[in-house]
Amino acid sequence: MKLVQIYRCLCDETRLRILHLLAQGPLCVCHFQNILRLPQVAISKHLAYLRSNTLVVAQRHGKWMIYRLPEKPPAELDRQLSCLQDCVQSHPVFRDDLKRLKRLKCECDWVEGAIRTDKKQKQCCPTYE
Repeated sequence: MKLVQIYRCLCDETRLRILHLLAQGPLCVCHFQNILRLPQVAISKHLAYLRSNTLVVAQRHGKWMIYRLPEKPPAELDRQLSCLQDCVQSHPVFRDDLKRLKRLKCECDWVEGAIRTDKKQKQCCPTYE
C-alpha cells in the first residue's frame, strides 16, 4: 500500500471519523448513521472509497454490511491509524462520536460475534434522533 494512497483516503473528515470509530471495533452502516448523523448514501459512499483502497474490510451479515479495519494492516496504514487515534483526542467532533458510540455499544456488541460466527440477528440497531 502506498503512503500517498493512504493520505488521499485520510484527507476527508468523514473518512477520518469512520476510521476512528472502526479502531474501536466493527460496525454496520446503521451504526455510522446514528453516530455520524449523516445519511446512509453519504456513509456508504465513503465506506466504498475506503474499501476500494483497502483501508476497510466489509462482510455481509444478512441484510447488513459490517465494516472493520483489516486484521493485519500494512505497516504504513497501521502507523497512520495510530497517529489518528493520538491526534483526535482533543478534537470535539471525534470525542462526540465516541460518546454516541458508547451509548450505542449495547446494540453494537452483536457485530463482533456475527463476524466470527455469522449467526443471524433479528435487528441491528434502533434509530436515535
